[in-house]
Amino acid sequence: MAPPQSEIRDGMRIDWDVPIRMDDGLVLRCDVFRPVKEGRYPVILSYGPYAKGLAFQDGYPSAWQRMVAEYPDVAYGSSNRYQNWEVVDPEKWVPEGYACVRVDSRGCGRSPGFVDHFSPRETRDFHDCIEWAGVQPWSSGKVGLNGISYYGINQWHVASLQPPHLAAMCIWEGAADWYRDMTHHGGILSTFWANWYDMQVKTVQYGLGQRGPRSRVTRDLVCGDETLSDKDLQKNRCDFGDDILAHPLDDDYHKARSPVWEKVTVPFLSTANWGGQGLHPRGNFEGFVRAASKEKWLEAHGIEHWTHFYTDYGVALQKRFFAYTLKGEKNGWDAQPRVQLQVRRTERFVERHEDEWPIARTRWTKLYLDPAGHALRPEAPKQSGSTGYAAPGDGLSFVSAPFEQETEITGPLAARLFLSSSTADADVFLVFRVFTADLREVTFMGAIDPHTPIAQGWLRASHRKVDPRISTEYRPYHSHDQVQPLTPGEPVQLDVEIWPTSIVVPAGHRVALSVRGRDYEWQRQTGARLSNFKNELRGCGPFLHDDPRDRPAGVFGGENTLHTGPGRESYLLIPVIPAKR
Repeated sequence: MAPPQSEIRDGMRIDWDVPIRMDDGLVLRCDVFRPVKEGRYPVILSYGPYAKGLAFQDGYPSAWQRMVAEYPDVAYGSSNRYQNWEVVDPEKWVPEGYACVRVDSRGCGRSPGFVDHFSPRETRDFHDCIEWAGVQPWSSGKVGLNGISYYGINQWHVASLQPPHLAAMCIWEGAADWYRDMTHHGGILSTFWANWYDMQVKTVQYGLGQRGPRSRVTRDLVCGDETLSDKDLQKNRCDFGDDILAHPLDDDYHKARSPVWEKVTVPFLSTANWGGQGLHPRGNFEGFVRAASKEKWLEAHGIEHWTHFYTDYGVALQKRFFAYTLKGEKNGWDAQPRVQLQVRRTERFVERHEDEWPIARTRWTKLYLDPAGHALRPEAPKQSGSTGYAAPGDGLSFVSAPFEQETEITGPLAARLFLSSSTADADVFLVFRVFTADLREVTFMGAIDPHTPIAQGWLRASHRKVDPRISTEYRPYHSHDQVQPLTPGEPVQLDVEIWPTSIVVPAGHRVALSVRGRDYEWQRQTGARLSNFKNELRGCGPFLHDDPRDRPAGVFGGENTLHTGPGRESYLLIPVIPAKR
């Protein structure tokens, strides 16, 4: 590969394809954007697989077009030549006195090697990149990490290694637990990662060379100068979807790709998306609660997964955080409340600050499932009852009475169900929903899907074992370390985690809990698609659970029965938030 090139353009000193040698001798490639004036600057670094030379507009055209059309501040103030998927725009950071470093991860873009996502090898590479950046002549020695999704997820992991030059992290919609947040929701395999691998990684693997795209800035080949055969490309990457499928329990494979919370001590800002069900919000909330860091902040917002990272709102939040943590500026961040929420209303978001998560004044409220009229009621039924549903069908919905007054529900939810099945196992899909007075469902523009419900939770009945050391009533924590088959017809207790959400329910509206044996669907057909996903967006985005190898119909296609009444009180637990006094 040609030696790195350096040039001044658009007010920046840009060093292209700078080599970083790893501890095993492999050389990764990065681009460095820094001020023209010589000096030592704090570093904003990202490490990931999406190819540093691939412009956002070229790799993700539908997402880019929708974002800049609806939020023109994203594109304002920049030539947008250096916009990349899910990382900072250097034209908005370098003038503020930062050096921005983008590293192509092992086996991707212009970095050779074997692709094995989130593996200990990748995490070690990330650590070494941080340490490299911390000692460069243009570096102040303080390295901050920033980025969305992949570029947030691996921040949790590398922080567990405690690289000495790591000074701060902004984890923007970054999941954490490889098993619970990402690959197995409640023990049920998510097919997202296998499809993501096909659509977003194989398309920019190192070695595509002449068969891959070119940078719109440098005209260099985005995926390396070497052009490999399909056979050689396959040899240089793991069988990602099959690797995940081969590990149905939370074993060493998953633990090696998850944070060690007591070792995450660096200051961080964790930002979640209420509508990111299926991937991102859980890790942001869990990280804020469980990480050992003394200086940590949480923010939660709505709209699309990528948008607020680039809007004036998101960029200003990031810059305040990093100016305080990397530059030592006395900008008031030390007085920033630990929790900043964009509380979701049916027509807008309203910003509010809190001191903790979950919110201390929460009124944990139980709504009981009553088979009579399929209702959610404030009191448990006094008579035993049951109601059944076919797992492949639309399931059952339990609906509350109209709310007498406006009610805010913000925080984690949970449900306790007593369930039996005609087979040896059952997958439970829970959907927390809101309906208007005339029973039209209220959905939102989620992180990916334009018709996302309020909240979701999942549990495989044979994975019902909980860890009492970590569990709370509002967030049951499942061990996922053994399979406990059902005895057909015999009820078992299921405590189901429902991921955190926020919604102010207007007076006259109703809430509902749907209990299903398959993924939620807003409609059978919507026509909604994005260029980087295979499936039509029908309510769950790309976060589906439809691999027949994980869910054979003979086991998961049976008849399920919910049981209620004395000794089997089935309920939904919701976090009702009273107004601040």
